[in-house]
Amino acid sequence: MNAFLRWLAPMRRTGVPALAALLAGCVSLAPQGGALPPTPLPEAWSGSAPAPGPATSLAQWWQRFNDPLLARLVTQALEANTTVRSAQAALLQARALRDVSASRLAPTLDAAGSAQRSKSGGNEAGNLFKAGFDASWEPDVFGARRSALNATEADAQAAQASLAEAQVSIAAEVAVTYIDLRGLQARLAIARNNLASQTETQQITDWRVQAGLASSLDLEQARAASAQTSAQIPTLETSAAQAQHSLAVLTGQTPGALQAQLTAAGPVPQAPGALALSLPADTLRQRPDLRAAEQRISAALARVAQADAARYPGFQISGSLGLNALSLGSLTSGGTVASALLASISVPLLDGGAARAQVRAQEAALEQTRVAYETTVLTALKEVEDALMALQGDRERLTRLQVAADAAGNAELLARQRYASGLVDFRTVLETQRTLLSTQDSVENTRASLSADHVRLYKALGGGWTPGPEATAP
Repeated sequence: MNAFLRWLAPMRRTGVPALAALLAGCVSLAPQGGALPPTPLPEAWSGSAPAPGPATSLAQWWQRFNDPLLARLVTQALEANTTVRSAQAALLQARALRDVSASRLAPTLDAAGSAQRSKSGGNEAGNLFKAGFDASWEPDVFGARRSALNATEADAQAAQASLAEAQVSIAAEVAVTYIDLRGLQARLAIARNNLASQTETQQITDWRVQAGLASSLDLEQARAASAQTSAQIPTLETSAAQAQHSLAVLTGQTPGALQAQLTAAGPVPQAPGALALSLPADTLRQRPDLRAAEQRISAALARVAQADAARYPGFQISGSLGLNALSLGSLTSGGTVASALLASISVPLLDGGAARAQVRAQEAALEQTRVAYETTVLTALKEVEDALMALQGDRERLTRLQVAADAAGNAELLARQRYASGLVDFRTVLETQRTLLSTQDSVENTRASLSADHVRLYKALGGGWTPGPEATAP
């Protein structure tokens, strides 16, 4: 007890500031190792040289496709998509919780009033009326409340980055779905054109069979080829309709809301061939998920400091000022003034090691956020590299397929002409038509994949949002 009184002596002499200085000189609450974990970054992306100058702005990369309908759909999705709206609500919640933590640093003031009527024994009943104010303040000597505020501030920043991440994902999903739809419509047109050609060939074969110039086997093969091509059309139509439904839901509408706008076929939107890239360390800063991971580390650091501060004494200053009167009318004119002032201290003595265990728990949570940050960085690098490789591969594939499609078209035309003249058999015609349908379908499929590769690259680079509260505030 004597030792405890000696420990309190600085407070009795100089008050709370002296006690804070005394203890702060012996205790360091700042957690160590708060820097972001080191993550190896390549100096350049695979297969591309680093571009000089600042990172390319990809805030509205969908404008690069020069497709007004695509731009409108993305804009509408960023405003009405349910995932984006949910992220906006989460941001509002995080900001409100930050304000709650900030309010705990300031004194509190409450107004109170009471009316009491009591009787004791044979005495007459008496009244007592009270009105006044109660105030209290807990000095943040060891920074527990300040650390809690820092944690909630970092949480709010992480929620803002999560909103941007939702915007990036939704913009990319809308664009990929729209590109898939246009690719399906192009493939549907190819199937119908080839079906018309095969139907014409089937008619010619029918005439030749009737004239005794061809066998019924040729006619059955022609019918089988036409039926196979015709069977592909319902599948493509179903996929196109499902893509329309997906776009409607992504833009916050019912599945059939966009049918009138999207039924008419349109070209597959194409992005410009060249895309300037900066160094990975610069480019990846555009990714909101990395920013969110950084803020989660900051929040975890603050919570370690908060848990450490909870191990040390707490202080509170409270007071009250009021009026007491026997009647309500005399409360403001002749009431008795009552005031009180109280300073208190609470010192944790025995808690079974709970406070230290809480610090260890927060340190473990901090390590989890660091590992999660490393995972996010490595995943981001992989996504960029994968998108670049897919882009390069589909470019080469499209070039070769276009050559093959041109050759297949010429071969199919020559085969049909020579078959009509009786110079080649029907098997040659059948084979060239199948090759033409396959190569043309592959060309359009690859063209759509190439555009989708651009979208995935823009997403991997963190494009689709604008840094700053004016772009992310709901």
